[in-house]
Amino acid sequence: MRRYETFLIIDPDLSQDQREPLTGRVEELIAQMDGFLISTDDWGEKKLAYDIKKKRRGYYVRFDFCGLAPLVNEIERFFRIDDRALKYMTVLLNKDADLEKIKEEKTAKETAAAEKAAKEAAATETAATETAATETAAKEAAAKEAAATETAAATETAAKEAAATETAAAEKAVAEKAAKEAAATETAAAEKAAKEAAATETAAAEKTAVETTAAETPSDPDNAPEEVQEKESAPAEEKAKTGRDVPASEPEDSAPEKTPSSTKEEA
Repeated sequence: MRRYETFLIIDPDLSQDQREPLTGRVEELIAQMDGFLISTDDWGEKKLAYDIKKKRRGYYVRFDFCGLAPLVNEIERFFRIDDRALKYMTVLLNKDADLEKIKEEKTAKETAAAEKAAKEAAATETAATETAATETAAKEAAAKEAAATETAAATETAAKEAAATETAAAEKAVAEKAAKEAAATETAAAEKAAKEAAATETAAAEKTAVETTAAETPSDPDNAPEEVQEKESAPAEEKAKTGRDVPASEPEDSAPEKTPSSTKEEA
């Protein structure tokens, strides 16, 4: 059995859904004509060396397969009658290919590819898990930090409120104490003033009573006022000193009358 590779250039304006029937038909023909498809390589859209059917770009697909000449003829006939195929070319790789060996190589490649894909998937999953764990740890750390910040803020607020309350209480206590002291001082001053006023009033009343009593009983020296007693006791004291009678003080109106000069001459 021979080994071939066929290059197919598809119209680049077609969508993937429009290209798949074309490549799928090639794979069906290989299976129907006892061939063996080794691989189908999708090379994608590329720039053409020259324009083909007024197209400057084409979509490349490579088929690697084993089969006989009739299979190649049928594939190329299909490309010729399908307008979606811009150009094709088939190259003989091996005239006498070992099909069993090719199958083993394909199986080994598929197994290696599967293992590689599994490893990549596992690595991706591990990375995703680690990323999720990191994100979770970061979220938890952020939550803890936010909680700590909130707790600290609440504690600080409570401390400020407690300090404000304590300060207000202290200020209130000082104000109450000052008010009490002021009230006590005012009360003491009022009591003192009342006592002084009462004493002054009592003294005035007593003086008035004494003067009234003296005015009513002037002949009684014992009951006379002190000023009168002093005036009456003055002559006695003077007599005791000089041995002569000292007339009591006379009122100004009782002065002795002068004798007219004419009366003296007549006498």
